[in-house]
Amino acid sequence: MRFTNFKNTLFLFLLVCFSCGSGSGRENEAEHNDIVIHDAIPVDSLLRQPGKEGSKQLVIGAQRFSEYEKFIKNKNVGVVANQTSVVTYRSEPDSGLRETKVEMHLVDFLLRKGVNVRKVFSPEHGFRGEADAGESVKDGVDTNTGLPIVSLYGKNKKPGPEQVRGLDVIVFDIQDVGVRFYTYISTLHYIMETAAENNIAVVVMDRPNPNGHYIDGPMMEDEHRSFLGMHPVPLVHGMTIGEYARMINGQGWLANNAKCDLEVIPMENYSHEMVYPVPIRPSPNLPNDTAITLYPSLGLFEGTNINAGRGTEMQFQVFGSPYLPSDEYPLEYTPLPNFGSKSPKHNGELCHGLDLRETPRMHKVDLSWLIDAYRNHLRKDKFFNTKNFTAHAGTAELQKMIEAGRSYDEIRETWVEELMAYHLMRKQYMLYN
Repeated sequence: MRFTNFKNTLFLFLLVCFSCGSGSGRENEAEHNDIVIHDAIPVDSLLRQPGKEGSKQLVIGAQRFSEYEKFIKNKNVGVVANQTSVVTYRSEPDSGLRETKVEMHLVDFLLRKGVNVRKVFSPEHGFRGEADAGESVKDGVDTNTGLPIVSLYGKNKKPGPEQVRGLDVIVFDIQDVGVRFYTYISTLHYIMETAAENNIAVVVMDRPNPNGHYIDGPMMEDEHRSFLGMHPVPLVHGMTIGEYARMINGQGWLANNAKCDLEVIPMENYSHEMVYPVPIRPSPNLPNDTAITLYPSLGLFEGTNINAGRGTEMQFQVFGSPYLPSDEYPLEYTPLPNFGSKSPKHNGELCHGLDLRETPRMHKVDLSWLIDAYRNHLRKDKFFNTKNFTAHAGTAELQKMIEAGRSYDEIRETWVEELMAYHLMRKQYMLYN
């Protein structure tokens, strides 16, 4: 598909997908295909404040028990969950006739409701979210409930027939962050695939995507697919986990073009434009909303010599290396083993870098930090881990363009055509504005 004859459409699309402002608090809106993209503005101005006139409280899928009870009642249920799979419910009034809000893990909540939960499946980082990125997770038993836990990030990433035997339905409820190389969507794929092969239904409890307000980045190429990217989507895909499940099914991405018996429990009062402060860190090295908004851009450093804050308390909010010049990169820090990073890159070495903790909400993948770090790196032959970088980028071309000295704008222009096609395809699976 070529766009040489459609300059006006291309220009409008660029305004929609790639706009990024100064954070002055003004909205600069452009419309295309019914999608409105806002210029960067302070996070607080977009927050929905419960109790204010005209506001409505967000209700996540897992909270809507009356909507999904019929799919799991009197069924043998497996649950794919981690530390983010938490629901809030109102307890029975006490003697003073007061109700209190109680937070509870979804597994405990379902058991309390009389659901026959038989097994728990855990993704990367484990059921309690304590394992390092890439660290193998073992099977086990949940000490709170006595339920068996099957790891989907250990010996196998796809559950086998024996691991789902006896189940009628699998419930999936995990907080995603909307980035292709964040592996929870790969776990979702394999759950759906196994379910389709074994005549098991899947119920996805939808949750907000904190990076769901834009799409951007290079597309995943077929020859580079891995667990870090299994589908032909851009680096930032702009969908909730429920919408993404619908797309996996609808596009025939499961093995042998299989279709999963899928139900998505949608949220109430959600919009892709709304800011969602994630209440529980979705993985050990995404400790806060700043890390989550920077993750699409700084995550590309995972395939380089640059440390992106692992081994500090500033994960994905800073970056640095012993090979960056201190006059250009004034931040100094020394990565050390800690929660979520037992052996961080440049462990025990003084790194020079940049502190990005004051960065406002991102509206694009920003390659400027990556390009500048390569240009200033004192050992360019050590900068890229080509296999790992390509797995994260989804293409070998990004590294080649950076090494060739292509500018930020030149690189981003190469994404436009495929992003347009993806944008149009994505529309048919959207559940929210």
